[in-house]
Amino acid sequence: MSTFKAPKGTYDLIPPASATYLAVREAIAAPLRNSGYGYIETPGFENVELFARGVGESTDIVTKEMYVFETKGGDRLALRPEGTASVLRAALEANLHKAGNLPVKLWYSGSYYRYERPQKGRYRHFSQVGAEAIGAEDPALDAELIILADQAYRSLGLSNFRILLNSLGDKECRPVYRAALQDFLRGLDLDDDTRRRVEINPLRVLDDKRETVQKQLAGAPLLRDYLCDACKTYHEEVRSLLTAQGVSFEDDPKLVRGLDYYTRTTFEFVHDGLGSQSAVGGGGRYDGLSEMIGGPALPSVGWALGVDRTVLALQAEGIELQLPPTTSVFAVPLGEEARRILFAKVTELRKVGIAADFSYGGKGLKAAMKAANRSGARYALVLGERDIAEGVVQLKDMESGEQTAIGINEIVAELESRLG
Repeated sequence: MSTFKAPKGTYDLIPPASATYLAVREAIAAPLRNSGYGYIETPGFENVELFARGVGESTDIVTKEMYVFETKGGDRLALRPEGTASVLRAALEANLHKAGNLPVKLWYSGSYYRYERPQKGRYRHFSQVGAEAIGAEDPALDAELIILADQAYRSLGLSNFRILLNSLGDKECRPVYRAALQDFLRGLDLDDDTRRRVEINPLRVLDDKRETVQKQLAGAPLLRDYLCDACKTYHEEVRSLLTAQGVSFEDDPKLVRGLDYYTRTTFEFVHDGLGSQSAVGGGGRYDGLSEMIGGPALPSVGWALGVDRTVLALQAEGIELQLPPTTSVFAVPLGEEARRILFAKVTELRKVGIAADFSYGGKGLKAAMKAANRSGARYALVLGERDIAEGVVQLKDMESGEQTAIGINEIVAELESRLG
């Protein structure tokens, strides 16, 4: 046994469970690819300042959870804790916003890293699929992204999730609310760290999960009561578009996402079968982020959905995805000449798109057939010396047990016919 183990708070994706994760990623990405979103991939680490400016210096992500290190050349880098800042940085660097076709619509998939207390549904290394629409201020774009996420979850068979929706206002109306919230929070019995947060970013206090804090927030002023007319109109249009498309949501006036860059539309997908880690994904509009990281004004909106938590949601609902078999045909050669013949046929089968595997290591018939069973193959090809002399191979249906002899040169055509 190896003396090394996966680091605390991380996990290995291994077969057969890894097939479910791949299927979830594909299901989330499919509606995006069908809606004009192009794939983008960014480095696993970035300049620390990108996240400090974009995500927010007062957030737990930046102050407590980022993995930060210094290179031999003296650069301060951080493993990416989220995807939006990196994607926007890459889009700006490549001048995608100058191509004349806004919004720039991008989707991504990858691993992210946060130093958190490990628990079920919360890891230090986790996987997300995300989408960003950069450079357009349009409630239809906000609605589109929410609808695409809803479609992705429903395509997986999930039904016990809820969409929480709120508006965080903009630079016109949020300062007034911020001042009112600060006045309220200063009168509460809070610890020193939370009091400092009140002065830096009071909205973050609303996202505090501690029961002692939540009880005191019962009478906190609500942002919806401070929205300017433009933000009210914008939010009502988002709500109207979702309703017209039959997408159910719940208005949550206390919903605040854990990142500083959000403005106006904010939303969260939660699943009631996951206990305290109920959020499976979320996002919102971030109209000022481009300017925060040194770019031009580019109103944008996006989301990220957790692959790990989506898999847990599937388990909570007892959903088993119908995954294609990794192997359809398993070849069992008995003898050296049979090995050469069947190896060539397996290669041919793969070329025409049939998933085929081979009994390696010179196993005997009994051990090889056990391997064929374990592979999940629908058919086994068994070839011995007598079969070679007769120019046939034994084709065994692993479900029914029926075995028939077919010509060696008919293998590919016969299996193409049977497997459709």
